[in-house]
Amino acid sequence: MTEQQQPQEESPTTARPHQPAHQPPPCHTDWMFGGVYGTVLASALMAALHQEGEDFTPFYDASWVLVTAATAGLAHGYSHHMASPRQCSEGYRWRLLARALWSEWPLVVATLPTVLLLTAAGIGDWDAYDVTAGGLGLNTGLLFAWGAVVALRVGHRLRRALLRGVADATIGLAIIVANALIK
Repeated sequence: MTEQQQPQEESPTTARPHQPAHQPPPCHTDWMFGGVYGTVLASALMAALHQEGEDFTPFYDASWVLVTAATAGLAHGYSHHMASPRQCSEGYRWRLLARALWSEWPLVVATLPTVLLLTAAGIGDWDAYDVTAGGLGLNTGLLFAWGAVVALRVGHRLRRALLRGVADATIGLAIIVANALIK
């Protein structure tokens, strides 16, 4: 091959500047995505389930957070499976579906802090306002941690990772503001 036909290698100076140095395998990003998505889902549900003037039902709320997370995980896994065309045997397709559904476990696990908080509130007969405010604050902190850890995991430097954490926490703050405005 002549010089014109040979593929050019990217040097460190010609590489894309915004591309992280280390990309984790897709299986690692599943739990990161599920963690953020599950935490946002738990926050939104916590904010929506309790209404002023109604009885506070923390066990009921905890069960709905868990059921909704499981349902969202199943729907998400199923839709990903159905959207990916494959030419394979029926048995193999069922195994792929099972794998797609199983890969959604991080979404459900990410709602557990909220579920445990609501369960503790039911056992301890805690005040509804304090539980909701504490839970939304906890989840906002968790969103910050998810954002920062994910950014570090995919190769961003500390400053950028902290900014990503702040961006994720902003979602939690938006839920807090929406909860205050709507109620």
